[in-house]
Amino acid sequence: MSSVELRVPGIGGGADVEVIEISVAVGDRIEVEDAVIVLETDKATMEIPATDAGVVMNMNLAVGDKVSEGDLILTLDVEADASAGGDSQSGVSEPVVDQKEEAPVVTDTSSSSSNMTVRVPDLGGAAKVSVIEVSVSEGDAVTEEDFLIVVETDKASMEIPSPSAGTIAKLFAKVGDELNEGDPIAELTGVGGVAESASVKDANSEPHVEASASEKSAPVSQQTMIQQTVASTDTPSLTTAVAEKAASELNQSSGKVHAGPAARKIARELGVDLTLVKGSGPKQRIVKDDVQAFVKAQMQKAQSGASNVVAGSGIPAIKLPDFSQFGAVERQPMSRIHKITAANMSANWLNIPHVTQFDEADITELEAFRKQQKKVAELRNVKLTPLPFILKACAYALAQYPQFNVSLDMDKEELIQKSYIHIGFAVDTPDGLVVPVIRDVDQKGIWQLAEECMALAKKAKDKKLLPSDMQGGCFTISSLGSVGGTAFTPIVNAPEVAILGVSKAAMKPVYDGEGFVPRLMLPLSLSYDHRAVNGADGARFTSLLSELLGDIRNLVL
Repeated sequence: MSSVELRVPGIGGGADVEVIEISVAVGDRIEVEDAVIVLETDKATMEIPATDAGVVMNMNLAVGDKVSEGDLILTLDVEADASAGGDSQSGVSEPVVDQKEEAPVVTDTSSSSSNMTVRVPDLGGAAKVSVIEVSVSEGDAVTEEDFLIVVETDKASMEIPSPSAGTIAKLFAKVGDELNEGDPIAELTGVGGVAESASVKDANSEPHVEASASEKSAPVSQQTMIQQTVASTDTPSLTTAVAEKAASELNQSSGKVHAGPAARKIARELGVDLTLVKGSGPKQRIVKDDVQAFVKAQMQKAQSGASNVVAGSGIPAIKLPDFSQFGAVERQPMSRIHKITAANMSANWLNIPHVTQFDEADITELEAFRKQQKKVAELRNVKLTPLPFILKACAYALAQYPQFNVSLDMDKEELIQKSYIHIGFAVDTPDGLVVPVIRDVDQKGIWQLAEECMALAKKAKDKKLLPSDMQGGCFTISSLGSVGGTAFTPIVNAPEVAILGVSKAAMKPVYDGEGFVPRLMLPLSLSYDHRAVNGADGARFTSLLSELLGDIRNLVL
């Protein structure tokens, strides 16, 4: 017998890399490519495989140690047949790299180039965004900032660019997928070097990794939570027949599961027994997507027994007849914005006791002043509409009546009073209604408000709004003045407690004490949550708005 030292291989230039897991112990017999330790850089998690088969004589590292290229990991007592056979590899083996959730780059040191897994960036808090377009194919060469996919949130679409030049080795996203921040989009090869072919995904075989005790037995709290979920919905057991058969065959043949560190990490976090998961990777290797798909499948089963009622309302769903019996029909899918709006409107209407206060504001003088500013607006390249004045008036009214600037936490029976004034305004787009939010309206002048209204409305129509552009509103204005109508009942946009509807202004005869004179009257419809606002305050609020809009000099007092 002879001894062989196993040292840390090239790790993409990383130094002082932390050891997060020791996969073997002194006395263990290991095979070529068995994982011996797991390292974690600031970008990736890496398994270091054995270069030779043998028995571990000495272990020179412990969890928490910091290592660099060339540091000694362990010493092997190499068997004569293993050291002479073809299974032994000369030199230093490359680590198997499995990207972390937040890591945008994975380095492959087997060539002068490297690989990079491009992931979904920060979406401003949006989750489960739909992929509506894939702009590249496997094998395509891309440059930095070339668009890879287009995703659509509940309010806007966004193009996700490539962070680097390279060749698309593998696409993980397809049209219709729902992605979250950190989900993989594509694997780039040739980053920082010569681009490799798209077949790079098959270049290296994956190691067999022994499942740890924490993987074979899910954490009690998480496992109990899953079992309770299933029990509460009267659904079948979490273990499917297919998974049981695959796991049984795999365990009986080798007693091991074939999985990388990312799959093992997420399995530990979610309490998933990897022996129940069927792998889709090379040699039936379990990848992270397999674990996520397994969990999703079990959750869908748990929810399959839900009754046919409107969610949370107890109201029976409306059963539709077969309309084709009456004549020709055509079914069209609802857009994502339409679906989200429909769900939100239903929830708001069912949960909020609405009251609507109607009033009118005499905006004759305001309109005269606005038209006087037409030339100034042209010089500023701004379109001055009535909306900035209404925004300013609402901000003043919200400061005077702070009970309109709250949200209700009915679970905790608390009132959340806000010290800021952010106001949203509804924008009609071809794909549906969106509500961008202007922040700190009370601290901005009319011209600044006009500029922000224009910019946000353009972003809305171009489907360029970010989730952050539509968050944080305290109050909403829905204006139908350009369309028509005399009044309407807007639905409160929870968690706000009030919304102002503005209809089309019209000339009306108004008695001034001596006679009737023509005045331009603007209809106002204030809907509010009667749990937070009483009727008297609703009337006071609209009266104040009418006063402010009737004489805009009140806004500077």
